[in-house]
Amino acid sequence: MSATPEGKKHPTAAQRAWLRRGLDQPGGKLPLFDEQGGEIDPRTIRACVAQGWAAPWFDNPLKLGWLVCRLTRAGRAVADPSPDMIGRVKIQPQDVIIKLQNRPS
Repeated sequence: MSATPEGKKHPTAAQRAWLRRGLDQPGGKLPLFDEQGGEIDPRTIRACVAQGWAAPWFDNPLKLGWLVCRLTRAGRAVADPSPDMIGRVKIQPQDVIIKLQNRPS
């Protein structure tokens, strides 16, 4: 991470690339693997969570050590800092369906 003179933190190139991959995913889900099939560096994931750009989403019952995350509003803003993206949250129809299906009876 780098900081501006005002003290605001900015993601590294690797962090921004990972965050951008969640922009068009239902619920802002962030990938566990890169485009070549390699595992995302856990330090990248932890650093983004620590900055509030990503948030843990759910536990992966198959791989307990893997942290499944989603983008936060702050993460969307740093992943795509264009004026039309800041403060906007994209809700996909799949997001609503998933939440309703997982609702306790």
